[in-house]
Amino acid sequence: MQFSVRLRIEDNAIPATAFKDIKAPRKPRERAENETEKGLRVQDKGFLNTAVLRSQITFIDGDAGVLRYRGYPIEQLAEKSSHLESAYLLIYGSLPTKDQHKHFESEVLRHGIMHSDAEGFFRSFRYDAHPMSMLTSAFAMLGSYYGEANPSLQGQRLYTQGNKESLATMDRQIYRIIGKATTLAAMAYRVRQGRDFVTPPVGLSYTGSFLYQMDHLSEQNYVPNPVLEKALDVLFLIHADHELNASCTTVLQTGSSLVDPYSAIAAGCASLYGPLHGGANEAVIRMLLSIGKPENVPAFIEAVKRREKTLSGFGHRVYKTSDPRSFIVRKTADEVFKVTGKDELLETAMALHDAAMKDEYFIKRKLAPNVDFCGLIYRAMGFPLDFFPVLFVVPRVVGWLAHWRQMMLQEGGVKIWRPRQVYVGETKRDYVPAEDRVAVEGLKQTPSIVEHGGITKRTMLASFDGKAKL
Repeated sequence: MQFSVRLRIEDNAIPATAFKDIKAPRKPRERAENETEKGLRVQDKGFLNTAVLRSQITFIDGDAGVLRYRGYPIEQLAEKSSHLESAYLLIYGSLPTKDQHKHFESEVLRHGIMHSDAEGFFRSFRYDAHPMSMLTSAFAMLGSYYGEANPSLQGQRLYTQGNKESLATMDRQIYRIIGKATTLAAMAYRVRQGRDFVTPPVGLSYTGSFLYQMDHLSEQNYVPNPVLEKALDVLFLIHADHELNASCTTVLQTGSSLVDPYSAIAAGCASLYGPLHGGANEAVIRMLLSIGKPENVPAFIEAVKRREKTLSGFGHRVYKTSDPRSFIVRKTADEVFKVTGKDELLETAMALHDAAMKDEYFIKRKLAPNVDFCGLIYRAMGFPLDFFPVLFVVPRVVGWLAHWRQMMLQEGGVKIWRPRQVYVGETKRDYVPAEDRVAVEGLKQTPSIVEHGGITKRTMLASFDGKAKL
């Protein structure tokens, strides 16, 4: 059977719903669950070629190694701009004038102070809690403070009207989230150190205030090192947005239900926590520590090729040549190492870089080094490994908010994200009484038997009324 269908192509994209016009009668014995007569579905595991929205924020050309914020190359912004200036650009669409930047920076820094109850919140975590667990919970906790920011309480059109009042409410939450991101991160850091929390200072930059909140004890006129302050600002800038990565997509998926922005940001934070995303910096350092000295690199490379070891910090879902941020990271690292001294793992990292770039195995697979080597800078600055993802979240809230704002204000309103599936499970079958069932057993098909210890183990061995018989 042959037939033709006209598809509208706009900006090199086809509406996925257009494929529903391609229909055919169900074949004999074909599963009803295929829903053939309802039209074709597009199956795209992992969203390899699915565009879920039209955006004006960030452009990436992975083959050419290009990254632009609102049209501006990341290399120019890293050299000439600052994190908060680029944040303004990402969120509002243009580079601010001096007065606009002053107003935006002032609002962000003014909103960095936390309610005193937050101290009790952070103290409730175990002493060894992962800082990302604390930070994710803290963003969700923030939403409980601001009832006026919750569409569930104020009406679902709170952020979608686009009028002056709606935009003012939206901007207030943007100031709060960006301003408090450093405060929450610093509190997560200090609770692990067993130290008192520090109120955000007046007169310092965004990253200067962050370093102050983490490190100040009782010193008079404490000012963070300007080289480290500048380096952190550059790293924050290049990490501020990266289009629809896993965490940004999570923010938008969650935000599409019109939940408050704090809950959406908390969801993005949880997504970034994963080792395939924000945990990559930490994975690079652990890999380098396992390699040890540069002379061990050849053996490690061979083990990777035999798939006995995992190569972290090389290859990227988007970039197929080189990550443009990696060159900025290299320059920033040189500046930091001048004041901190070189990280002992730097030579190992460079040896690994050179070996992989010359090896045909990695060249064929387009496994070029990416930005995750900035973990060497964080390590040189004295940050613990498990704090690396936090240093990823703090700047990335800017990109999340930019995309969230864009979605709230998009033409046609917000549609809840509800992807389809291709159902391949059992077709219709009738319920079987327990006494007539045949046991289905095997790995992945039955619940695991877990070991118990401590109180549970002793309780299971004890006698008491109501104890279940196995």
